[in-house]
Amino acid sequence: MASPGFEDGPDDPLAGHPDALRPLTGELVAAVLAARGRPVGRAVNGDLVGRFDDNLIWFLRLGGDGELLQVRTLVAPTFPIEQVPALYAFCNSWNHDRLWPKAFVHVDDGGRARVCGEVITDLERGVTAHQLDQLLDCGISAGCQLAVAVGRLPGAGPA
Repeated sequence: MASPGFEDGPDDPLAGHPDALRPLTGELVAAVLAARGRPVGRAVNGDLVGRFDDNLIWFLRLGGDGELLQVRTLVAPTFPIEQVPALYAFCNSWNHDRLWPKAFVHVDDGGRARVCGEVITDLERGVTAHQLDQLLDCGISAGCQLAVAVGRLPGAGPA
């Protein structure tokens, strides 16, 4: 059964039969997030991004034809660069115990370290609005769970 708002009109990216496979587009991602009441906007480069529990989450299309969906979380807590080895250990443990999101460490130009998470899926053959809704929800919730765990680490500071 389709979620409410998934059949608004003929020009709507969600219009049509709820079980119909459709290509992954930025418009489809934005429409599914909007139908769920998920607040997102466009970054300067056009990528979809939203703030969830103080974490930034990007909704990206990758691959030669934009067929790969990546939900990437940049967790809010930051750490001094001296804690990178401990963050690597945390990410290795996280990745060992869980499928999603894949966790990794990013050091910014200012020398602050952050943990990022990502969920990637190949949608080359298409996706239904319901499937996309579930994938996006998984990416958001898993990213927020990662952020909660990172926020409990010693030395976590504000973004």
